[in-house]
Amino acid sequence: MRILKSIIGRIMALWAAILFIVTLLVFMIPFLLFSYFQKDPAKTNRFLKMARVWMQVFLNGIGCPLKVSGQQHFQKGENYVVVCNHNSLMDVPISSPFIPGGNKTIAKIEMAKIPVFGLIYQTGSVLVDRKDESSRKGSYAKMKNVLAMGLHMCIYPEGTRNTSDKPLKPFHDGAFRLSIETGKAIVPALIFNTRKVLPASIPFYLMPHRLYFDFLPPVKPLPNETTAELRDRVHKIMEAHYVQFAGKR
Repeated sequence: MRILKSIIGRIMALWAAILFIVTLLVFMIPFLLFSYFQKDPAKTNRFLKMARVWMQVFLNGIGCPLKVSGQQHFQKGENYVVVCNHNSLMDVPISSPFIPGGNKTIAKIEMAKIPVFGLIYQTGSVLVDRKDESSRKGSYAKMKNVLAMGLHMCIYPEGTRNTSDKPLKPFHDGAFRLSIETGKAIVPALIFNTRKVLPASIPFYLMPHRLYFDFLPPVKPLPNETTAELRDRVHKIMEAHYVQFAGKR
């Protein structure tokens, strides 16, 4: 049974790679037409509307339909710091297109070097070189600018993928310091089952599974609340939600 599952996983990974490349090339046509004639935030807003259609086609095509809930927590005229858990490489193409409204995601600069895909990747991202201290400091200023433009800023506070057996890794401070300094509320967001679909421990393997993306009510910084206190408060909220629903999905 394990051998059969492994074979199916490899076949699905090959199909997913082919479908991704084909749909990427189709997506590039309208993207290139519009990207050079607009500036942010209009450019990012249009990009994400197209990316949402692209990802809906892709996800359904590989047998991973996505159900999104909690969009009502995004109030019209407000923008937020959205913090997501991080279990898989699939998290970014799910989170960015399906966050209600225009947004940018903090992302590794290495991915922007991939031919064709890199051009799209950097449009919806604030790029950071984690090995370069000046790049990390510069990315923080860019994230503030994203919020000042009226876009949401999506951050993975675990930093890297969670390969442990814990619901969430400890959070870094950046997203919560950003929230306190800008006065923007945090929207906690939980993605379910991407680790089952694309596990980090098995190379070139994909197993179809329904995916879920849950947005929770905004968390506003309290008066005189420290970064660490806000960080730990949001971590508890997200961990409780993940533990409650992970086994049911």
